[in-house]
Amino acid sequence: MAHPRLTNSLSSSSLRNLNPKPRLIPLCTCSCRPFSSQSLILHSHPLFLARPKPLLRFARRTGPPLVLAAVGQAEPELPQTSTPTVIPEDEEDLPSKSQLQGSQLRNRVVFGLGIGISVGGIVLTGGWVFVVALAAAVFTGAREYFELVRSRGITAGMTPPPRYVSRVCSVICALMPLFVMYRGHIDVSVTSAAFVLATALLLQRGSPRFAQLSSAIFGLFYCGYLPSFWVKLRCSLAAPALNTKIGATWPILLGGQAHWTVGLVVTLITISSVIAADTFAFLGGKAFGRTPLTSVSPKKTWEGTIIGFCGCIITSVVLSKIFSWPIPLSSAIGLGVLNFLGSVFGDLTESMIKRDAGVKDSGTLIPGHGGVLDRADSYLFTGALAYNFVKTFLPVYGV
Repeated sequence: MAHPRLTNSLSSSSLRNLNPKPRLIPLCTCSCRPFSSQSLILHSHPLFLARPKPLLRFARRTGPPLVLAAVGQAEPELPQTSTPTVIPEDEEDLPSKSQLQGSQLRNRVVFGLGIGISVGGIVLTGGWVFVVALAAAVFTGAREYFELVRSRGITAGMTPPPRYVSRVCSVICALMPLFVMYRGHIDVSVTSAAFVLATALLLQRGSPRFAQLSSAIFGLFYCGYLPSFWVKLRCSLAAPALNTKIGATWPILLGGQAHWTVGLVVTLITISSVIAADTFAFLGGKAFGRTPLTSVSPKKTWEGTIIGFCGCIITSVVLSKIFSWPIPLSSAIGLGVLNFLGSVFGDLTESMIKRDAGVKDSGTLIPGHGGVLDRADSYLFTGALAYNFVKTFLPVYGV
């Protein structure tokens, strides 16, 4: 179509007198973008339209919008590029996803076995080795907890405690197992620590908030007070497990019969029961899981939880037969039930904190497992429940 404001036209004689190299007449007098002599094709004249081949044609380039080329003039050849094969996103990501899952599973198995062997050796050794290792784990877990409290997801609805308060609370939590080991009780230490934290928060600059106090005190309880019961469980129950046959063959250099105390036996049973509960619940949920357990942790199912419960009870009963402690079957079942409840509610508590924080893992210290809290959440309540069960319901707990 011709330009709406064309003012000149081309006569038939001018077409006959065209030179080999065409010359164009300016056709537009408007204020629009000027036409270049190499950017216009004259296709409106009837004689031009009647010819089988136009004298002039366009060659599309990557530079100027349109370039005028004479008939017979060689057009520059564009580089031949092969059309890339489009791979669907799902198929493209499939190998990388499978490789990533395989790497995560390998790290999880390798580091899980390493942690299990290390923890088993520490529990068997007992004494100050057990307490120092627990204190280091408590300090790391407390740091992870206060980082979760300071995360963007939680701070959107509350004010976190200052960093110096978080650090002081982490140190206090790490000192609690040592205090229990060498003082024998924890009530005074918890009360004193809570007083120190409350004083530090009230004397801070600015306006103290109740959310700061509540998150700090809960961190003191969750990361310091509860893990200290493992010291009481392993080291305070020093009565010998008289019926445990493995103690008779235990080397003298490693403590002999006296090394196998009720504290060692119940610690091994409790840890093994928690591992069995987590493992059976995971496998059962993968195979049969259909009904979600709670919105706090959407991946947990009722089917997996029931299978985990059965695995925990069976493990507790079998180990009680191996160690010949506790003798009553009802006591072994009761210990297994408490271990399972502590495992589940400890896991759900940490899941609730991570869900509010908007993170998947509490840390990245352990490849394939996350942080210390991710591995120890199932054990935080079980130590206290197992200790109180033995002290309350098994008064003659050595036999």
